[in-house]
Amino acid sequence: MPTEPLFRPISATTEPHIEVEFDGRRLPVLGQRSVAAALLATEVSRFRSTPVSGAPRAPYCMMGVCFECLLEIDGISNRQACLVTVQPGMKIRSQEGARRAA
Repeated sequence: MPTEPLFRPISATTEPHIEVEFDGRRLPVLGQRSVAAALLATEVSRFRSTPVSGAPRAPYCMMGVCFECLLEIDGISNRQACLVTVQPGMKIRSQEGARRAA
């Protein structure tokens, strides 16, 4: 019985890249995944800062429970990047400090 690996490294995929903008710079990312997963695969490790100390934060649970992955996506702040599918041309910004109300 042939055995295939359960997981493939992201670099081994043949999926096409799409382009998004993160904090003003263009990034080629793999499509068909969450914004959080796409950014982490490009080695983005800082998504936001905490309101009190300014400590850097990044995705933790990747399923919408912890709220560590909050970003501004296409002009809408407080989006959970792990729950949003990446789309070509998205404009994504890190969130600094306290959350802003819509």
